[in-house]
Amino acid sequence: MEPITFPQDLVQAQHDWIHTYEALAQPQPRLLTALRRRLLHLSDYVWGHPFFMTFEGSTAAARVELRRQAREHEHRVRAA
Repeated sequence: MEPITFPQDLVQAQHDWIHTYEALAQPQPRLLTALRRRLLHLSDYVWGHPFFMTFEGSTAAARVELRRQAREHEHRVRAA
């Protein structure tokens, strides 16, 4: 399978979604309501992104690949 090239804003939004989800998963997270709202906003942004409206192929597979690329982006950010 050829790698999917996602728009940078979509990869960044998925990265932010992962980061926000991890913050919510912490014991007694601070700013709980704000984190929940942010997660909902990011979920809506990622799910409804125009990229998926025009993508020719399995959107489920594309979403998995998006999460993989976002995690890879996280590792690069932490290594820098």
